[in-house]
Amino acid sequence: MGSSTHHYNQVIDKRLTNRSHNATIASQSGHNTPMPELPEVETTCRGIAPAVRSRRIAAVVVREHRLRWPLPKNFASLLQGQTIRDVNRRAKYILLDATDGTLIAHLGMSGSLRVLPADAALLPHDHVDIVLDSGMCLRFNDARRFGSMHWTTDDPSRHALLKNLAPEPLGDEFDAAYLFGKTRRRKVAIKQLLMNANVVVGVGNIYASEALFRSGVRPTRPAGRVTQQEIVRLVKAVKAVLHAAIRAGGTTLRDYVNADGAPGYFRQKLFVYERASDPCRKCKTPIKQLKQGQRSTYYCPRCQR
Repeated sequence: MGSSTHHYNQVIDKRLTNRSHNATIASQSGHNTPMPELPEVETTCRGIAPAVRSRRIAAVVVREHRLRWPLPKNFASLLQGQTIRDVNRRAKYILLDATDGTLIAHLGMSGSLRVLPADAALLPHDHVDIVLDSGMCLRFNDARRFGSMHWTTDDPSRHALLKNLAPEPLGDEFDAAYLFGKTRRRKVAIKQLLMNANVVVGVGNIYASEALFRSGVRPTRPAGRVTQQEIVRLVKAVKAVLHAAIRAGGTTLRDYVNADGAPGYFRQKLFVYERASDPCRKCKTPIKQLKQGQRSTYYCPRCQR
């Protein structure tokens, strides 16, 4: 590893944890702008995988180094010549497993990764092209520049961004026994706990609201007062709503497009999110809206107790 890269990684390791924590707080309090959540990131991984798997990186074009963390000056040379072996996801991070390391990418609040011909016309905020030997490129677009890219030659699970992450909501570790244990003697509202990345990763505002509706639990209920039977329903609902969103291609968000540039369409299936005053799809009672941690929460006052 070159000295400049080693220095960059040292700086990142010192700053990542605090910056990541601060960004999580900012995204959960004070920003109503929708952002790519776990299903959108999973959709991106599945969308780009066939085009990039087993492809060699012929070149890297960096038009803007100033992402959430500045890209190192030698970023292009680090990636050039690498062969992408696989595409994986951890929480909302996209992992490109390459010959000699891993590219860890985060879409931030407005980012997208699309597979396009390398000579495709540029759009505003097209910051990075990873040009493949197929003549296609993986293009990173991010209007707010809150996304990030990091190259590591170590085990990515030990990277500062990933090493302290909680269980995946779709994994076996996230089950009723686990969540029930995390809720005991907790006064925090169940929706806030469900969105806490130290408890479970990737259950953002939209999907927490929808899962709570499906399980019949009011989002303001103190976590410690949610019964074991309700926790069983809630865990099943979290998994079901995320699976449904992934199947549908992700929720349509203002800034999100999937790998081929088409928006997702899970929004058509939402029961409560952004449906304030609309009739509940089950009981016709008007959906209510309130603020929790400066984020909008939606629920049915009759179906959710």
